[in-house]
Amino acid sequence: MKLLKTLGIITAIIVFVVLGSGLYINFAKPDVGLAPALTVNKDSANIERGKYLANHVTVCIDCHSQRDWSTFSGPVVPGTEGRGGEAFDKKMGFPGNIYATNLTPAVLSSWTDGEIYRAITSGVGKDGHALFPVMGYQRFGKMSKEDVESIIAYIRTLPPVKNDVPKTSLDFPVSLLNKLSPQAPNHQARPSLTDTVLYGGYLANAAGCVDCHSKQDKGKIVAGSEFGGGMEFNQPGGIIRAPNITMHKEGIGNWTSDLFVAKFKVYADTSYRPVKLNPTELNTPMPWKMYSGMTEQDLKAIYSYLKSIKPIANKVEVRTLR
Repeated sequence: MKLLKTLGIITAIIVFVVLGSGLYINFAKPDVGLAPALTVNKDSANIERGKYLANHVTVCIDCHSQRDWSTFSGPVVPGTEGRGGEAFDKKMGFPGNIYATNLTPAVLSSWTDGEIYRAITSGVGKDGHALFPVMGYQRFGKMSKEDVESIIAYIRTLPPVKNDVPKTSLDFPVSLLNKLSPQAPNHQARPSLTDTVLYGGYLANAAGCVDCHSKQDKGKIVAGSEFGGGMEFNQPGGIIRAPNITMHKEGIGNWTSDLFVAKFKVYADTSYRPVKLNPTELNTPMPWKMYSGMTEQDLKAIYSYLKSIKPIANKVEVRTLR
């Protein structure tokens, strides 16, 4: 009897702690602070820098537009830039249904520059809710503050596109745990272009290369698998996996810098025409057309950075048909 009473007390304490922790997270998180009072510089040079980043490096426009998945690499449908609505849902393995928000002035005209900045760098929306980290705010918070501000300056120039995006809904307990994800930014200065390894690492972070080209478990990168490939994308016709991009022979160890650049630049060639695919054909989620707009100098810097990291022996079967 005494033992049962003791077990009952212990159980009650555990329930109290768990319930208390849940309530604390639900009502106290995220806690990155208020949006800063910020007015970004909207001169032409800053807008042009933001346009380059948002379209070809951080590729904000890739996720926050409509993509034509009937075509190789899912290019952005012209006229939908920034309108949002792209789904990251349960069919793709996400813990709920997540939708890219509308970045055009049709929505963001009611946001301050500081509110946009907080969303990009800390993962907190205008109303204080936590964004799901498929949005790369943890990476963007490591960029230079000036580069982030240039992106804000650019998206302010997008033509307004009215598009009512469904509200994101997450499964429990992810809906609760997601509130712990936002964090204050830790900005880094943009490295000198002459330090190609450091600058290449800066670009690789901004471009999110590690997010796809690594193994993931429950939305987290598996430690030690960074850039070694293996992330899976389920599609009706089978599974496509991100390749190994380390300098191991099972990755891109036999590639030269020129070959690396050419792999991207073929999609920027004026003669390139995207190929239409059959409904069951596997399609790459890699936005080749957008990344192909990076300068050769920037692409070579990323190659230099990839050469500097540890090669990983991981032979990836890129395509598995059903």
